[in-house]
Amino acid sequence: MLPTTTFPHLDEVPPVRPVTAREVAATIAGGPRLVVLDDDPTGTQTVAGVPVLTRWSIDDLRWALRQDSPAFFVLTNTRSLAPGDAARRNRGVVRALGEASAAEGVGYVLASRSDSTLRGHFPLETDVLAEETPVDGVVLVPAYIEAGRLTAGSVHWMRTADGSMLPVGQSEFAKDATFAYVNSGLPEWIEEKTRGRIAAGDVLRITLEDLRVRGPEHVARLLGSLRDGRTAVADALCDDDLRALALGAAGAEARGARLLYRCGPSFVRARAGQSAKPPLTAVELGRPEGGTTHGLIAVGSHVGLTTRQLDRLRERGGITEYELDVHALLDAGQRPAHIAEVARAAADALATSDVVVRTSRTVVTGADAADSLAIARSVSTALVDAVRTVAAARRPAFVIAKGGITSSDIATEGLEIRRAWARGTLLPGIVSLWEAESGPSAGIPYVVFAGNVGDDDALGDALDLLRSR
Repeated sequence: MLPTTTFPHLDEVPPVRPVTAREVAATIAGGPRLVVLDDDPTGTQTVAGVPVLTRWSIDDLRWALRQDSPAFFVLTNTRSLAPGDAARRNRGVVRALGEASAAEGVGYVLASRSDSTLRGHFPLETDVLAEETPVDGVVLVPAYIEAGRLTAGSVHWMRTADGSMLPVGQSEFAKDATFAYVNSGLPEWIEEKTRGRIAAGDVLRITLEDLRVRGPEHVARLLGSLRDGRTAVADALCDDDLRALALGAAGAEARGARLLYRCGPSFVRARAGQSAKPPLTAVELGRPEGGTTHGLIAVGSHVGLTTRQLDRLRERGGITEYELDVHALLDAGQRPAHIAEVARAAADALATSDVVVRTSRTVVTGADAADSLAIARSVSTALVDAVRTVAAARRPAFVIAKGGITSSDIATEGLEIRRAWARGTLLPGIVSLWEAESGPSAGIPYVVFAGNVGDDDALGDALDLLRSR
């Protein structure tokens, strides 16, 4: 195993084995659909032309199964929920999916998509899904290539602002108020998160040697050896590695292996047989519909990267900014009037400029992880209320939602999106653009922008592209 303090140089790993998306697409053609249960909406950031559901009635799921797409997303938003609620939601989705699958005669494979910096309800979600749909193995693949979240020697790394590589256990994300952890080695992280139920030594490690030298057929045999829900972890430094893994996984599944994936965004693209596509252009986005040419940027994420992106956005100009003060939002006496005041001012400002509505940058935490999550939910709900009020008063030309919980809640509650299509990205592989299939938000480009991706200029770059239409 590689030491957790040294990221490997190119001469320390085997050369890349080229694997094309076309090879994967040919292998999975006619096979089960990949159904991605996304614990926040940002997992669509690597794919294009894929259905997205924010509700999971049997009718909604049957609609998605009928679409000509190798995969679709179900937005569960469970990262924002307490553990018991997250478990119930996963059970509800999978039971409805079972009925929809039987009615349509379409099989499926499940992926539990979560954060590439290892935040989220693990092992709770994979445990629940494995209870509902028994599996031979759980495959953990957190790599997110475009964002520089890479795995080598079973150690997970992230690229920092200066281009260096940092073990994720030493990052700000590992200190999350709700999902904190210590280990960067994935087997050790699994042991930590399962509180010793799964020992690091019992985890199957799929290495770069397996993927690049021995190849997909060998990987298929490794994955086919999993029994009784045993966990595996996979290295990946590039999309070819993920496609080699996808070929191996599809081969194992074709021979009867029942696999459940816990993954970051990039494996979804690989397993769906898609290649990375260029960002959408201004021409492809089309001209704004409705009265105003100005858009709304809602910012709930409070990580340092988001704050730096806001600072750069201010430097470019052309925005009017309003703050939802977290302390006022947590005061029941002040909350309604404060939200109404901010929303009214923001709607008026949309007539002449792009508008930022953001939560205050100071993080307010509770006495424990559950209390901190409840505070985050309360703040997110307030931001959603403000967006809903603004959109009702003046239809924006576009909406950018910054942050995972923020993006989910604004899509489902603020803009009433039920069924949508992930059209592609505004920035390479990191910022997804949705279009609602129908409803009051149809025709409004909706940009799902995770809090922890992009460089300091990324938010401004995305806004410039939307302005250039």
